[in-house]
Amino acid sequence: MAGAWTKITVTGKTRDLDEIVAVMSMLDNGLMIEDFSDFSLNGMYGELVDDTILNADRETVKVSLFVPEERSFLEYTTFLEARLPALGIDAKIEVEGINEEDWAENWKQYYKPVPLGKITVVPAWEKYEAKGGEVIVRMDPGMAFGTGSHETTRGIIQMLENCITDGCTVLDVGCGSGILAICAAKYGAGLCRAYDIDPIAVEVAAENAIENGCDIECAESDLLAGVKAEQYDVICANIVADIIIRMAPDVEAYMNDGATLLASGIITERAEEVIAALDKCGLDVVDRIDDNGWCALVINK
Repeated sequence: MAGAWTKITVTGKTRDLDEIVAVMSMLDNGLMIEDFSDFSLNGMYGELVDDTILNADRETVKVSLFVPEERSFLEYTTFLEARLPALGIDAKIEVEGINEEDWAENWKQYYKPVPLGKITVVPAWEKYEAKGGEVIVRMDPGMAFGTGSHETTRGIIQMLENCITDGCTVLDVGCGSGILAICAAKYGAGLCRAYDIDPIAVEVAAENAIENGCDIECAESDLLAGVKAEQYDVICANIVADIIIRMAPDVEAYMNDGATLLASGIITERAEEVIAALDKCGLDVVDRIDDNGWCALVINK
């Protein structure tokens, strides 16, 4: 793997192992897990066991994945930086194979225009002329998740085209770069609000909204906790399965009659679990998009 892969390692508490693995599995199923909490010599001679294992911290785990050189590793790290804190997980993210000071520039070589129905998402620094009927969204994700290239984002953008009506109200929960709220505004939505737990993401989303000439209210919120107590026509939640399940009992209060919830960030294996949780809360899944192991859902109140 030397020279061709970037290793991303998340170090956290043993008690959080299942959640860390669940989040990282959204990015890659080929994980390397270093967990010695249950290790025992069990009759073996100590000298036959590596000192690294014998002296390992039993309360700490490391989970690693490997990103091929043709993929943008920054998409992975920013995803983890947003999703792990959202689950209340205190973890350290380390990257091997690239200098940290080069992050801000090196990833740009992987980010190219992404056509998604009528919308084409274009890097803010690239020259690009719109072709007939194309709606251009210019994005600089900075240190926030959301360029339009990841399956979780693509699914919702494709769904938005059929859900947005002129002047409708939109709420984006866990907005990252602000891409979904911006796409909604470009499709003709009226009031758009975008929230994220990460203040950097909120700042990036606000800057991208201005860049695209969109009037979007951006603010910090832990899921729905800080959201204005109003009802919306369309709610976007590109988060993770566990968070969507946690949010399910509360989200209906923010939905107008006939409103639509677009949920993504769900690995296909957990889709039925999420659907069951939504159904229990009186929310009906009416459509879904499956893309390369990921699932996005259209849900009606």
